[in-house]
Amino acid sequence: MPVPASASAARRPLPAGSAGGRSAARVSAWLPTAPCTARGCVESTAAWTAVPRAVLRLTALLLLVLAGVLLTPAVGRMRAAERDPLIRRWCRAVARAAGVRVRITGAAAPTGGLLVVANHISWLDIPLLAAVRPARMLAKAEVRAWPVAGAVAARGGTLFIERDRLRALPDTVGRIAAALRGGAAVVAFPEGSTWCGRAQGRFRRAVFQAALDAGVPVQPVRIHYRSAGGAASTTPAFVGDDPLLASLWRVASARGLVAEVEVLPMPAAGDRADRRALADAAQEALRRASTGPQSTSHP
Repeated sequence: MPVPASASAARRPLPAGSAGGRSAARVSAWLPTAPCTARGCVESTAAWTAVPRAVLRLTALLLLVLAGVLLTPAVGRMRAAERDPLIRRWCRAVARAAGVRVRITGAAAPTGGLLVVANHISWLDIPLLAAVRPARMLAKAEVRAWPVAGAVAARGGTLFIERDRLRALPDTVGRIAAALRGGAAVVAFPEGSTWCGRAQGRFRRAVFQAALDAGVPVQPVRIHYRSAGGAASTTPAFVGDDPLLASLWRVASARGLVAEVEVLPMPAAGDRADRRALADAAQEALRRASTGPQSTSHP
């Protein structure tokens, strides 16, 4: 089973402009600023009574990921009609193993070449979006060298981005456009950084140029996390210099987390004049959804 990787898998924001590095000097078209930090924004779930629950959930999560790694070659050889429902179920199971209930609303994402864009809060966003439509992910180039995860990401069709080389931007956009022309869905987080969920960053425009070049639609998706009582929750947020293990533990020890994934209406033809207009239209759809009524849920 493919294990996707996010373009901002190293989601640490810089003081002056990055989602994926530690130095303010490392600024590129892919790396905007995110002010969120784990200490300042994220709700804690620390409690001794939650330890058994967290251990059980993390064990189940580890077993699911290992199964995904082992099954990746076999799943990759399947036809899309057989492969995609299996990936969707696996991704939902990953979220559920972590203790998160998933609620997907809106119309089903269309088939064919499609650029899926969403706000970015957590590592959980990746399986949640794959549960909507299995897709190729954008990931920083460093992921390719990671033990196990790098090989799995490459086999899963991940598109790697050299985020610190502005000169590589046209080639990256070209590779994304080629994947879209080939009928693939590509998932991107145009904010370039994770935010805590209480605020949102501006959409970067470069990835929208790939959709225009390929002549494919853009599918905005809004991700939102709630606590058991229905209030917005920042517990799943993976921001700042928060270690992955700490984020995993926080999610697994929480009780009653719900992930809401809303598939939004696509930008109209008139919003496709250029990448700026397209990016603004997609972001406006997310803004309206944050205050509008929820759509009918679907499996």
